[in-house]
Amino acid sequence: MSQFVHQRHKTGSRLTRPRELVIACAPMRSNVNVSSIARTASACAVEQLILTGNASLISKIARDSIFELKISVHRTLAPVLQKLRNNGYRLVGLEQTTNSTSMHNYVFSRRTALVVGNERTGLTADILNILDDVVEIPVYGLPHSFNAATAASMTLYEYCRQFPNG
Repeated sequence: MSQFVHQRHKTGSRLTRPRELVIACAPMRSNVNVSSIARTASACAVEQLILTGNASLISKIARDSIFELKISVHRTLAPVLQKLRNNGYRLVGLEQTTNSTSMHNYVFSRRTALVVGNERTGLTADILNILDDVVEIPVYGLPHSFNAATAASMTLYEYCRQFPNG
């Protein structure tokens, strides 16, 4: 028998400062993916989620994030990204491109807007041209990319690893 008593669902870690990370999503095909991104963002203490198109959250998937996140829905993404840049955010796209940086080598700025693309079409050329950086997660098998919600979760985890206290 273990000498340790394990506590399930322990209280989350407290940040010493608010996260300066915003998630901005291109129009998504699946509200399941949007809801999964919201849940992960909330678990990472992200305060703001920007959605575009006809996105809506499924409460059974998004869970408490509905109450914890400042969520806004916009018709298009480009004007929102320009406002974020004007407010000092570094615009970082999550996409595989010819000039993207492997997440293994990328150092996030504390004040980052993570831009997540559509599940099928990714980030469009007009959005890619606005971004400061593009990061990709190396893939070792098939298919050649991760699901949008999975990739966003992995990227959020890496940001939090780099800034564990907020």
